Amino acid sequence: MPDFDLIAKGMTQAVPFAGHLNLEITEVSEGEATVVLPERPELLNHVGSLFTVAETASGAAFVGAFAERMGDVTPLARSAEISYEKIAKGAITARGRLGVPAEQALATLDAEGKVEFPCEIELTDAAGTLVAVASVRWHVRLKDAG
Repeated sequence: MPDFDLIAKGMTQAVPFAGHLNLEITEVSEGEATVVLPERPELLNHVGSLFTVAETASGAAFVGAFAERMGDVTPLARSAEISYEKIAKGAITARGRLGVPAEQALATLDAEGKVEFPCEIELTDAAGTLVAVASVRWHVRLKDAG
């Protein structure tokens, strides 16, 4: 069983920009993650710097699903899309979830040497209002699969 607390702590070291922003990875489990962007004026743009926290939640959900195989794979966030719903107020919470069950993604990886899947993210503000939805499409291949 992966040490999800260790994964959460290591994400900001593995992705220095996430650490620079002081993103707080509050939960990682198999195929799911929650990341909080604190309210800091220097981090905000006119829509609240939502994309970075969405991408980080997506990456943490991916790592949660593939934790025991990270040494075997090369992951790539191939594309991403975000739809802004409302102006965000306060800290932003991004909850990411793989669009397929982790065991299905891993089975495809083992059978084909690669797998593509979406990670869906919902972003809420400090009041719990949905402020954006995002999707990051991941492409993962086995290191020896070329």
